[in-house]
Amino acid sequence: MDRDDPWSVTDRDLHDALRSLREAGASAAVATVVGVEGSAYRRPGAKLVAPEGDDALGAITAGCLEGPVADLAADARETGARTVETFDLMDDDEWGLGLGCNGVIDVLVEPLDDSVDPLLDALADGEPAALLTVVGSDDPDVPVGARAVFDGRDFLTGEDRAALPADARSDLRDAAANARDAGANASLEVARDAGDLTVFVDGVEPAPELLLFGAQNDVHAVARFGAQAGFRVTVASPRGGRASRESFPHADRVEATHPDDVADLVVDDERTYAVLLSHNLVDDRLALESLLDDTAVGYVGLMGPRKRFEDLREDANADGRTFSPADLDRVSTPVGLDLGDGGPTGIALSVVAEAVAVANGASGGRLAEQSGPIHARSDPTP
Repeated sequence: MDRDDPWSVTDRDLHDALRSLREAGASAAVATVVGVEGSAYRRPGAKLVAPEGDDALGAITAGCLEGPVADLAADARETGARTVETFDLMDDDEWGLGLGCNGVIDVLVEPLDDSVDPLLDALADGEPAALLTVVGSDDPDVPVGARAVFDGRDFLTGEDRAALPADARSDLRDAAANARDAGANASLEVARDAGDLTVFVDGVEPAPELLLFGAQNDVHAVARFGAQAGFRVTVASPRGGRASRESFPHADRVEATHPDDVADLVVDDERTYAVLLSHNLVDDRLALESLLDDTAVGYVGLMGPRKRFEDLREDANADGRTFSPADLDRVSTPVGLDLGDGGPTGIALSVVAEAVAVANGASGGRLAEQSGPIHARSDPTP
């Protein structure tokens, strides 16, 4: 995490910070966007962590709500208050002109407590989870902030706050499962005899994995940008002498591996994005075949021009190995988005940008040429 720039931390950094704060027993507040009407800088699910006596981490707006949110966070830390505040950024009398937002934002501000521990435990195990939090209640016995975490099997609760009622958990089980699996979120209405509830269902996923096969100098920049983008970076080095964290300080894991065994380093097929950049045609071919044959990884970027991949395919064909259409759908070569920059930094940025786009189910095209909202609206309901 770059503590010199706490505003631009990734989701992974925020989750790590939450775990560190919980382990230290530190006082902190969490602000979460739980509703947006119109447009806003961040979408529902965006979070900010405000530790006592330290800079806030993360962003829920471009900065226009920094003061009000800081005040709410201080109150949450001091009193344990759990509140949902509505900010109408279209109200010029309140906020003035030129904010850049054109919407109404609902923000949940709450103290950090043991109600998030099951979520953090799931993420530490590389598993997604859904966080369900009451953000509106007509039942005097169910306060705002009542919570449960769905880990794919059970609803888990802590001791520091009220639990989401059992009937609401039952009604929302399918939505929680869908949110967990898809990383989706939405505020859902639950009709109950004791009083209706509005529950924010927030699917939270572990950090995606970026697997880099190679040990040449260009791996450094790709690893650095990958880490800054929130990936958990693994460098698979075919050169044992360079297989160390000292050689690749931006990687979370560095392993010496034979190209045939690259698949053994994949820990999560669905969330792994691989890039082959050994600059050795034989090694890249063996690593490619390992990933295609022994994993379900959906994206394998291959460095080099199209002619290089044609040579790789010809060599494979000569050895009796053909690539099916399904195989080719998983391969991206030349790897990267067209940024028009052939320098080492530009190439690395292009490679990681494509991996980010694929991880988010996006095309990577120019926003100015797209119609509709910038960010997809997610909905976990069946």
